[in-house]
Amino acid sequence: MIPAAVGFQCPECVRAGNASVRAPRRTSGLRVAGRRWGAVTLSLIAANVAMFVVTAVSAVSVGNPPLDNYLSPVFGDLAQRPFLVQLGEWWRLITAAFLHIGPVHLAMNMLALLLFGSELEHQLGRWRFLGLYLVAALGGATAIQLFGAPGGYVAGASTAIYGLLGGLGVLMLARRQDVRGLLTLLLINVFISFLPGVSLLGHLGGLVAGALAAGVLVATRRRQGLQLPGLALLGVVLLLVALTVPTIAVLSL
Repeated sequence: MIPAAVGFQCPECVRAGNASVRAPRRTSGLRVAGRRWGAVTLSLIAANVAMFVVTAVSAVSVGNPPLDNYLSPVFGDLAQRPFLVQLGEWWRLITAAFLHIGPVHLAMNMLALLLFGSELEHQLGRWRFLGLYLVAALGGATAIQLFGAPGGYVAGASTAIYGLLGGLGVLMLARRQDVRGLLTLLLINVFISFLPGVSLLGHLGGLVAGALAAGVLVATRRRQGLQLPGLALLGVVLLLVALTVPTIAVLSL
């Protein structure tokens, strides 16, 4: 017999009781963070930070300070430059959204991505959120491609982040929620977009594309099997427009 809190228990009774008790689940810190902030959101942040490190190392390799990461061969090969995209370097339309000019630019965008990305990922789920994010990034790149200076270069995740704001606004309207706070935030950010060195075209293009992507999700909410194909189709259309339509700046010369 085995002594217990009250009286004695037989060994067989103790073994049976222990077998019915669930062992505590061990959860890693990454899983906890993923559940709280969203696995895709954290992965996108990690990808942006990794690309900043790569460009910083690349800058050092050619004799520039690491914080001047935009003065690096890798940055030059991946940033969006409309005339180079027209010459066939199509990957710049996407890779530019993972580059940042200095640590402050990176930190501000990643904070916004953490806040708005985690909210949308929890609402939409991983794949729909990722689809909206990429469509928004393409939307910003397409606007730059159509109306931007052919020889200029643009980089940053803010095209996609503005798309998250646009998408969030559409979802809130569809649910008849109060959007006045979001509109105020958008107006402040659009005002900031007029500052020198900030891509107003990229921000507005991302905003519109993100809203369109969310519109696709809302329109197909009763037929969820069409949602990801709808986002993919929208992305393909934006990509084709960016690659085939000459820039307005070129046509005006």
